[in-house]
Amino acid sequence: MSHLMGSALSAPTSPAIKAREDDHRLDGGHAHGPLPPPGAPALTKALNTLKAADSATPHPQNGPPYDSPYSRSISSTAPTSPRIPPVRQNSGSQTPRVRPHATTLNIPGMTRSRASPDGRIPDRDVAAKLVIIMVGLPARGKSYITKKIHRYLSWQQHNTRIFNVGNRRRLAAGVANPADTSPTSVANRTDVPSQAATILSKGAKGPDIVVEEPTKLDLNTPATTSTHCPKMDQSAKFFDPKNEAAAKLREQVALDTLDELLTYLLHQGGAVGILDATNSTIKRRQLLVQRIKAREPKLGILFIESVCHDQNLLEANMRLKLFGPDYKGQDPYKALEDFKQRVKAYESAYEPLGQWEEDNDLQYIQMIDVGRKIVQHRLRGFLSGGIVSYLTTFNLSPRQIWITRHGQSEDNRIHKLGGNSELTERGHSYGQALYNFITYKRKEWLIHQKNKIAESHFPPKPGDNTPPYPELNQELDDKNFCVWTSMLKRSIETAEYFEADDDYDVKAWEMLNELNAGDFEGMTYDEIAAKYPEEYAKRAKDKLQYIYPGVGGEGYLQVISRLRDMVREIERITDHVLIIGHRSVCRVLMAYFMDLTRDDIADLDLPLGMLYAIEPKPYGIEFHAYQYKEDISWFDELPNYKPQKTVDRNS
Repeated sequence: MSHLMGSALSAPTSPAIKAREDDHRLDGGHAHGPLPPPGAPALTKALNTLKAADSATPHPQNGPPYDSPYSRSISSTAPTSPRIPPVRQNSGSQTPRVRPHATTLNIPGMTRSRASPDGRIPDRDVAAKLVIIMVGLPARGKSYITKKIHRYLSWQQHNTRIFNVGNRRRLAAGVANPADTSPTSVANRTDVPSQAATILSKGAKGPDIVVEEPTKLDLNTPATTSTHCPKMDQSAKFFDPKNEAAAKLREQVALDTLDELLTYLLHQGGAVGILDATNSTIKRRQLLVQRIKAREPKLGILFIESVCHDQNLLEANMRLKLFGPDYKGQDPYKALEDFKQRVKAYESAYEPLGQWEEDNDLQYIQMIDVGRKIVQHRLRGFLSGGIVSYLTTFNLSPRQIWITRHGQSEDNRIHKLGGNSELTERGHSYGQALYNFITYKRKEWLIHQKNKIAESHFPPKPGDNTPPYPELNQELDDKNFCVWTSMLKRSIETAEYFEADDDYDVKAWEMLNELNAGDFEGMTYDEIAAKYPEEYAKRAKDKLQYIYPGVGGEGYLQVISRLRDMVREIERITDHVLIIGHRSVCRVLMAYFMDLTRDDIADLDLPLGMLYAIEPKPYGIEFHAYQYKEDISWFDELPNYKPQKTVDRNS
């Protein structure tokens, strides 16, 4: 043992202490008697040598950008043991690292490391990044699933982008206008998330809220956007596997789109890239995997296949396709017939996920009938596990999600942060008006849904442009109405009239509590600015990343993390729900549903007295905003409401 100890201490990176081999024998005998007791001159001299060597060794002056116990070594508790600070061994001059870095979970705001102080996936950890490849026949909801995954991951602050092969294919075939970057552009109306982000970032007035597919087009190569491309036939014949010219074009377009995705992940700070296409054959998927491995073999690959057996669901998806860019302006009956022929062309060569992926140890998820059944294989990594858990919550049930802040509290009246004060009389009046209005709108919604279903046709007639829900009519009458509050008095008291009505299910959630201001609880913004100007300036500079000092202090990233399960539950339930929350909580929830950018979350204007209705649709969401009118104890709809940045910090 002594021999081993001597060898270790004589390593090049350790202080030089030479141990003679004959000084200590392994048989227990000693050439010069037993070891000297602690404090003996020989040992004292050795310890002094260690200390001198330690003090002579240069150490970097700048530590990590945060104060963490993991950034410092812990001194030994032995009374005479010297402290030997750790020296980084993989600096380039020592042993080079040959293994890829660990791909453990990365949660912005909740994890920190030397490579990633903010918790996001660092660029060096390519093995933690993910290429998601969609698989499935047309009208199976791939784009719907893709957009939901994108929204969920982006909301959690993972840099995520969708790459739609169909958009690039239409450009390559000359049937799309490159200047019209999306069928939901200003000329053709805008989707809610794009509109909301535009309003918050630019303060501009956006068009009416209508959501259509496909996803926004983003091409980097000008050569592929030429307006002089000869038009190619995009009917069902174009998708026939026997059409070699078209098949070659589709394959090249898929590879070009994949290359753009890989560039985003490897060189532009991306964490997740989603390839939205049919990818319906083993040959195509094999080609994609080979392309990825050639660019970066450590990148994670996850296949997600959408399978639909439910005929009602297929009908709803087909109605969506008839309003898509391939059939815009065409006769709906002829368009439907052509689309069915297109699906048959794909079906003739379709190969579902299975044996080939398993033989090659590839991750995959099969999603059947939009989450009614999930099959998974060999999932690895935090992102893949989180995605499959999220996919299990999907449902297309018609329902409404209402979000509002509590009524005015005593602390609101004097502009104090946090606390647990009770409602003012005005706050109690808001709760009563909220109950009356929601009860009225609940009945109105039921009548409207039944009328809409009765008037819908397939194929759709002129003017009938709302895809039906793939649910049975009788489910509408059986819906419960949930009211969720926080554990704080002002939220619970706002729901007192719902609590008195047995037709509402009221529940308090701790995860809906307001952001904890730590040491600044009970203070006003003016007091913080006067007493702690540096903290006030730090928060004003980056509200999303800022964490209030003191025990229990939180920031917006912490609120996002604790609301992750709440969002999954909202997605899972088929009932109506009203959330009576607080400003930070409502901001984070609204940011999820409206797909806001990370820079907009902490600045979204959500004053007291505003009520928001979000109605999930098979193509996105329908959004309404209402403002409380205290003089009439009722809510007025704001038809031209646009999300905006907060002006009054005390509102």
